[in-house]
Amino acid sequence: SDCEGAGEMFHVTTFDPDSAPRTEDGAVDYSQDFFGKPTSLTVSGQLEGECMAMAFGKIYTFGPTFRAEKSNTPRHAAEFWMIEPEIAFADLQDDMALAQDMIKYVLRYVLEQCPQEMKFFNDFYDKGLIERLENLISADFCQVTYTEAVKLLEEHKDEFEYPVYWGCDLQTEHERYLTEKIFQKPVFVTDYPKEIKAFYMRLNDDGKTVAAMDLLVPGVGEIIGGSQREERLDVLTARMDELGLKQEDYSWYLDLRRFGGCKHAGYGLGFERLIMYMTGVSNIRDVLPFPRVTGSAEF
Repeated sequence: SDCEGAGEMFHVTTFDPDSAPRTEDGAVDYSQDFFGKPTSLTVSGQLEGECMAMAFGKIYTFGPTFRAEKSNTPRHAAEFWMIEPEIAFADLQDDMALAQDMIKYVLRYVLEQCPQEMKFFNDFYDKGLIERLENLISADFCQVTYTEAVKLLEEHKDEFEYPVYWGCDLQTEHERYLTEKIFQKPVFVTDYPKEIKAFYMRLNDDGKTVAAMDLLVPGVGEIIGGSQREERLDVLTARMDELGLKQEDYSWYLDLRRFGGCKHAGYGLGFERLIMYMTGVSNIRDVLPFPRVTGSAEF
């Protein structure tokens, strides 16, 4: 499932690269491959989750996710696990409320059920960890639009390696500055430019931004990404055409809008990034038993 439409996917084939069958124009003939067409590892279970939410109202998926994104950073992995709730009859505010409640519930549960382990991390790895998590549980998360966030960051542009401007995809240094320096607690950034977000996100009335949100937390940056989904068939297909996505590849997904759809929203939570945040561990490789990252597949 390429729900992101970003092309950063691992391709699956049974062909030998040196002897793959070819079409008349010299391209690889995937019609003779195992699945009969080009196939990739999933980057998300979201599209399928939307389908099930239309039937059951509230669902979640939890499974391995693969990204062929060459980001050699302490918070990126080529293979990770993602939790993806999806809720029917919900908008972006409902989505953020669920995300906040979930994060607080999980952190509270871990602090109550694993006091010895958390004391170990607090004493030997990240002093002040428990106090920081307790403060998070008792506080409301901030909310700021992408446009407002960019204006705040531009006031400190000399602090950053990467330039910040309206339309840029916020880098980790930008995200962490917002949550660690400016707000000093978790913050939802909402209403991103449509050009830097996926096709399925609901277009706002301004025609320039979409009903998307990212939850940024101190020490990590983005931990959750979500949106209200585009339930209007004409707007969705126009956006797909704009991006060059073939409607026939998403026919079943478009049928959800044709037959009995409703407004709905959801998000993805990187499980390993959540573990990083609750333990104070700074590198995603240290919370994965067998990390697979760009340039390394030792296990």
